[in-house]
Amino acid sequence: MATDHIRYDVLARDALRGVLRRVLTDAAEHGLPGEHHFFITFVSTADGVKLSPRLLAQYPEEMTIILQHQFWDLVVTEDRFEVGLSFGGIPERLVVPFAAIKSFLDPSVQFGLQFEPSDADAAVDAPGAKLPAVAAPSALPDAAPSPAAENKDEPAKPSEGAEVVRLDRFRKK
Repeated sequence: MATDHIRYDVLARDALRGVLRRVLTDAAEHGLPGEHHFFITFVSTADGVKLSPRLLAQYPEEMTIILQHQFWDLVVTEDRFEVGLSFGGIPERLVVPFAAIKSFLDPSVQFGLQFEPSDADAAVDAPGAKLPAVAAPSALPDAAPSPAAENKDEPAKPSEGAEVVRLDRFRKK
């Protein structure tokens, strides 16, 4: 197999994170239009993530937040976003680097992105490393990932035929 010196995988991942950055920047400047709302899942222990010890104890591996009606002070920079949210009536300030994000979903328009964990960035240099996964925007179900605020005992909503397409499926081997 030929060596990819251009690193299309890294370029594609960065471009998709740019989409996320742009959407959050627009939301910070103008609010959320219409019925748009965002489910953002991230690795809670990733470098640069800042959570209170209480939230980190509650979500030691990953956390899903919802940006919809009750969030404040959304600030977006080149490499991260910061937002105020309330958890159990307690206001919290979260800092989430874009590199820590595992998935982004706007169920109002069935659009989503899924990323491999950023610690895979180091593994990308290894032969046979996997590319970031990308969910086909028009094929996402109405069901969203279980948000942090929802009861974990509730069963997950069934999938309605959505398919996550991995880019490496199309690579010549």
